[in-house]
Amino acid sequence: MITLTETASSKVAELIAQEGQDDLMLRVAVRPGGCSGFSYEMFFDSEKDSEDVVNTEFGVPVVVDPSSAQLLTGATLDYKDGLQGAGFAIDNPNAQKTCGCGNSFS
Repeated sequence: MITLTETASSKVAELIAQEGQDDLMLRVAVRPGGCSGFSYEMFFDSEKDSEDVVNTEFGVPVVVDPSSAQLLTGATLDYKDGLQGAGFAIDNPNAQKTCGCGNSFS
């Protein structure tokens, strides 16, 4: 299961608050595609399946489907805000190869 850093959790909580819906969760998924074989997908979701893996990081509920959870075991989601720009980044020890954009892996 993916974990969130405190910085990422704070940013996600801020974004959820802006949406104005208390029941939103961060859904993280791995989908086929991208230039390296798989790509990451993140979005807010208010529904979960009975098979979904749910974890709470610093008060933020994170939902992952079972097949994605296998590929995200040990991964960390961080948020960086610097001179190079701001955004979320996933550090995934399961990725053997990543592309230059950082959004896909194999």
